[in-house]
Amino acid sequence: MPDSDLLGAFEVHSPEGIGKALADGASPVALIKGLKPIDQLIEAYLRSSRFADCLRVMLNAGAVIDDPLLEAVLLDDASALRRLVTELPQRIHQKVDLLGAFTSCRGVTALHVCAEFNSADCARVLIENGADVNAVAQCDSDGMGGQTPIFHAVNSPLNYCRPMMELLIEAGADLQVEVRSLLWGESMSWETVLYDMTPVSYAQCGLYRQFHRREEDVYGNLQYLYRSKYGTEAAFRNVPNKYLVEGH
Repeated sequence: MPDSDLLGAFEVHSPEGIGKALADGASPVALIKGLKPIDQLIEAYLRSSRFADCLRVMLNAGAVIDDPLLEAVLLDDASALRRLVTELPQRIHQKVDLLGAFTSCRGVTALHVCAEFNSADCARVLIENGADVNAVAQCDSDGMGGQTPIFHAVNSPLNYCRPMMELLIEAGADLQVEVRSLLWGESMSWETVLYDMTPVSYAQCGLYRQFHRREEDVYGNLQYLYRSKYGTEAAFRNVPNKYLVEGH
């Protein structure tokens, strides 16, 4: 079943597996479960350094990302992005839409996407060319959204986006910002609405069962964010929870 093999390779970010599935007959363009295969890859759960290689395999096989700027950001291709923003500087501030497994990427800027996928090289290009590190995502009809790029980096899988979190804070990301509500895991079985979120409280949401984040990563990020925001160390007490450790 080439399509199943292709989706499986997407889930683990295996360029070799993608290549084999394509060689076995999977199409790089035919819809799978109503979505283009390349969109299935982009929305998949994992974040890793192999993502760009997977994306290149699909693009070389004939898949297409309609927006060149989005393609450059997802590949973390700083040279391509620099050419694009030189030709069309206004694109830095324009909004794009992606379906993602975690923080909603509806109506976000290219810098939000960099934060979501840890495209640090492209983020530097955007910031050097005037991108707003506190750009606000669009809100939907229910008032969900409004997050800044930092929200996309504070509780990523395997803490992969920690470098982007630090880069944004060093570039002046506002840790005081609060949004009314955020949608996490849009259309996924773990879809969750979160209310009154700041970057610090959103990082702490990594402890929720449906987030599947490592406790040590969550507390490490919280300590960094808290120190950056308040200039002092956070007081973590009764961690891990004694009640749970004792098996009550």
